[in-house]
Amino acid sequence: MSTAATSANPLTRMLEPAEWAAAGIPLLRNPREVVSGLHSRHRPGPTTAIVAVLDPDERLNASASFIRRPAPADGWMFRNALLAQLRRVIPHDLRRRTPVRTAVLLYCRDGDARWTEEDGAWMWGLRDACTLHGLRCGAYITLTRDGWQVLGEGRGGRRPNADSPPESLESLAAAESIQPRTGGSASEVLRRAAAR
Repeated sequence: MSTAATSANPLTRMLEPAEWAAAGIPLLRNPREVVSGLHSRHRPGPTTAIVAVLDPDERLNASASFIRRPAPADGWMFRNALLAQLRRVIPHDLRRRTPVRTAVLLYCRDGDARWTEEDGAWMWGLRDACTLHGLRCGAYITLTRDGWQVLGEGRGGRRPNADSPPESLESLAAAESIQPRTGGSASEVLRRAAAR
């Protein structure tokens, strides 16, 4: 197969679970806390993607959500969508020699927690978008009616799930004031960046 044909084939723009697991994706220290925080902030429904940028202490620097368009799963299209959201909410880190912030992706979808080709395309898109924005590629998490699952790690839980009501932001804020792990906001980061 020629290079042009390979690059035009959406099935080449996805990662298999074994490739993802072998890529050295950093483990989240407390994935449930990250998932709960993003679930409460964005209240995702089916086909909602949430991309979030975490600092080295896993505090939330910025996040954005969007609805996946009805089209065949293609890592290149997912990469472009993720990159557009990242550029909208947080400055890039391309001037750094090594990335210090990590992007994670939470995708709410129908079906069970097993890997799908659509998941493989999201993984490819996340990895590529991180490279182009100067970030470390972090976890890819699915959210279904069965619960949440960090693909490639085998960690997951029943709550939150695609049908559960989100925790209130007030209770999250109280928890963060006790142990600030997923706090922060995009506007605060952008305000500080503008001040520099």
